[in-house]
Amino acid sequence: MKPSLMLKLVLTASALSITSIAVAAPLCTSVPQAKWLTPAQMKAKIAKMGYRDIKVFQVSGSCYEIYAHTKDGKRAEVYFNPVTGAVVQNNVD
Repeated sequence: MKPSLMLKLVLTASALSITSIAVAAPLCTSVPQAKWLTPAQMKAKIAKMGYRDIKVFQVSGSCYEIYAHTKDGKRAEVYFNPVTGAVVQNNVD
């Protein structure tokens, strides 16, 4: 294989790796998971914020992540700080 082709392949692979990192969950906390709000506590906070029809509730990296609907019925993907319950990132369609 030619060196220039190999270099192009390595650069393409590197670019793809960087792209996949960019879409990963945000950093929400560095606090150990033992000190996080329980899922039940977090779900109660989420409901008080007005999110409904939670389709997915999961740990994603250092965050709690949900797929749900807003008060207005819009679809939302939301990342929460699992210690405080604060919204870290909110993607609403």
